Amino acid sequence: MTTIQFDPELSLLLRVPHQEGAVRVPPGRRAAVKDMIEACGVPHTEVGAIVADGVPIGFSHIPAPEARVSVAAPSPPVDVTRPTLLRPHAFDSVRFVVDVNVGKLASLLRMLGMDTCYRNGIDDAEIAEVAERQSRIVLTKDKALLKRRCIVFGRLVRERLPDRQLVEVVRFFGLAGPFIPFSRCLLCNAPLEAVAKAEIIHRLEPKTKKYYHRFTRCPDCDRIFWRGSHHDEMAARLRALEIPLADRAAGRT
Repeated sequence: MTTIQFDPELSLLLRVPHQEGAVRVPPGRRAAVKDMIEACGVPHTEVGAIVADGVPIGFSHIPAPEARVSVAAPSPPVDVTRPTLLRPHAFDSVRFVVDVNVGKLASLLRMLGMDTCYRNGIDDAEIAEVAERQSRIVLTKDKALLKRRCIVFGRLVRERLPDRQLVEVVRFFGLAGPFIPFSRCLLCNAPLEAVAKAEIIHRLEPKTKKYYHRFTRCPDCDRIFWRGSHHDEMAARLRALEIPLADRAAGRT
């Protein structure tokens, strides 16, 4: 009988409670270790290393009968640009796609300047397709979504509050900064572009015309941004989370 031992963090994700995170697989079942792990309730994205009888193995390995398999959670910071035994095809950059169950996290990541795909109503099939086609990290609270074969990197978000979720993601993936906040559109995710005040002055309110002189514009939705009071409030919110910010930024009141 194959024994799979999960470390304490992963044992919390098991489908059925097992003493000290140990699961015994009945003899005669020949399956890849990835399938065995996910049958226990742990998505493959939550696995950082697998060892069978003292030897590191990949997801496709089929354990021998009576094998003892140890499954460890990833050790932060997780570098998605570095190939590993479990994930030999690394990403060339850090980009996210966010599930609706952590939708507010998407706005905070965009606020930091991180490339983050999200829209209201996005479903699991689209998330998985975008993650595969655009090499994006999936952020969700849905274990079933993270079990989809085409998803390489993901995070089952543990924190409940959006601000704490942001800190969790930043620390887990080792996003060191300093970040350039307000450099992306919070609605479209597109990088903002500098625009001359004279070009958009007809769209500004009187006080904005008088007191502000530097503006950016979203090339997709044509929304205009500037460093107003709302910018200062959001920047203070990020700094309170001890997230390092670059000096230059663009904001919107």
